[in-house]
Amino acid sequence: MAAAVLSEAERVYAMHGVQDDLRIDGRGCEDYRHIEVETDVVSNTSGSARMKIGHTDILVGVKAEMGVPKLERPNEGFLEFFVDCSANATPQFEGRGGDDLGTEITNTLYRVFDNSSSLELAALCITPRDHCWVLYVDVLLLECGGNLFDAVSIAVKAALHNTRIPKVSVLEDDEGAKEIELSDDPYDCIRLNVDNVPCIITLSKVGHRHVVDATAQEERCSMASVLVSVTHRGTLTCLRKVGVGSLDPASVFEMMETGKRVGKALHEALRTTLAKEESLGSKRQKVGFLG
Repeated sequence: MAAAVLSEAERVYAMHGVQDDLRIDGRGCEDYRHIEVETDVVSNTSGSARMKIGHTDILVGVKAEMGVPKLERPNEGFLEFFVDCSANATPQFEGRGGDDLGTEITNTLYRVFDNSSSLELAALCITPRDHCWVLYVDVLLLECGGNLFDAVSIAVKAALHNTRIPKVSVLEDDEGAKEIELSDDPYDCIRLNVDNVPCIITLSKVGHRHVVDATAQEERCSMASVLVSVTHRGTLTCLRKVGVGSLDPASVFEMMETGKRVGKALHEALRTTLAKEESLGSKRQKVGFLG
């Protein structure tokens, strides 16, 4: 992960601020930076979203293609994730420098979505055992300014909300052979219900307290973090500890409770923003890459 360079004095200043619930940028320990989310920013995808939080910039594209259901889940479609760390995000990603981070984020996304309650995968099935929709979710890290896991999860949820999958009809001839026919109407499509898709909340331990939405500088002051995926109801679906430092059980419990509380508020804000954007319809002014 892109690491900021801090002097010892800067590190002490940041840690003391966290203890007093006053971070370097003026936020409290449970406050997020300003988040910007825009959907439908890439034209040749089934769904897309771009999100910016501080100096972190994420672009997500979703492409729906037909495939064969997995043997263990013959009545469901599935998702495939790929995370690319752009060399423009930080010099550390030049060459193959971002491969490890990309793999780590990809594996975390698979863990978060590895349950039947996150997304209604049965709706992606066309014909059991033979045909289904496969959603290829491509994540591009354009700029790294801390809190990548949260930013990626928010962008993925927004892109899935924007995804439109063409309706199909299955025709059968006299010999019993099945033929799939796609609808020609671009508005004749199905939408995914993303209400239960969780968002990742990263809680970084700084000194004796923990913070959400850590900046790159604050991440340098943290020896251990806890990643929790939280639904809109405040239910935890996944927990992962990162970093070389240790955490006592009481701290982990406090961080989980904070994650639930912050996660519910984050989901509500994201739902409101996406609903407002969609209500504008064709009147919405797209910012895209010009903002």
